[in-house]
Amino acid sequence: MLLLTFLLIHLVPGDPVEVMLGESASTADRAALRADLGLNKPLIQQFGSYLSKLARGDFGHSIHTKTPIIDLIKTRYPATVKLALLSLIIGLVVGVPLGIYAALKANHWQDFIVTIVSVRLSAMPAFWLGPMLMLIFAVWLGWLPVSGMESSTSIILPAVTLGFGLSAILTRMTRTSLLEVLNDDYIRTARAKGLSEKTVILRHALRAALLPIITIVGLQMGSLLAGTVITETIFSWDGIGRLLVESIEKRDYPVTQACVLVVALSYVVVNLCTDVLYRLADPRVRRV
Repeated sequence: MLLLTFLLIHLVPGDPVEVMLGESASTADRAALRADLGLNKPLIQQFGSYLSKLARGDFGHSIHTKTPIIDLIKTRYPATVKLALLSLIIGLVVGVPLGIYAALKANHWQDFIVTIVSVRLSAMPAFWLGPMLMLIFAVWLGWLPVSGMESSTSIILPAVTLGFGLSAILTRMTRTSLLEVLNDDYIRTARAKGLSEKTVILRHALRAALLPIITIVGLQMGSLLAGTVITETIFSWDGIGRLLVESIEKRDYPVTQACVLVVALSYVVVNLCTDVLYRLADPRVRRV
């Protein structure tokens, strides 16, 4: 992964030296800066040097600002995690209840409406939904900030942009998973015992249907941490996604590589947490 990222970044047209010095810089100045940054060495030596530093826990320094990359990550990553968690909460609060309702009203008009809404939401890309929400709630109504992170309410629009897409996926998955267990023998037994329908659905059926939902939540949480690039750019949210875009535009190779590595590690951590949730949600997994 690191090798592929390294090669792809260096294959992108553009030279960070020209970006830093401008087109009017002399050849001697360009050569001196390139040597100072180590960009005059063969790619294999540059990659070896990067791996050597990474093994010591050194992410290096930004080519443009000379700032330690670890400081940039510490500043930007919490903002992305905050945005991703709020988006996940919105997705769960909206998607799971709608999925339960659609499953209980399967093949009725209520189920049809919920399905249409979820399909429409999933078909709305962030680069369209974000500006639409911005136009309505920030420009026309003036209820929320247009962009930035100056206000505590600045996170609402980007979180809703990401959360609505997630809620559409969770709605369909919850409906499908719940329908698969509602006709099982133990559900009929629970109803025969005189348990209320609420208890049957929430304590028995929903718990049995949780594994596919947890899988989707885990995958989407990883996608939120990695896929906030467009949303953070639209709303000027200073997270790691926007840092990645800025580093690519400036050909800041070390920062780009560090951002990709952090995102990949986030996926690993999320998958580990998902496996732990499996064991907590389903006793059958604990016995494996």
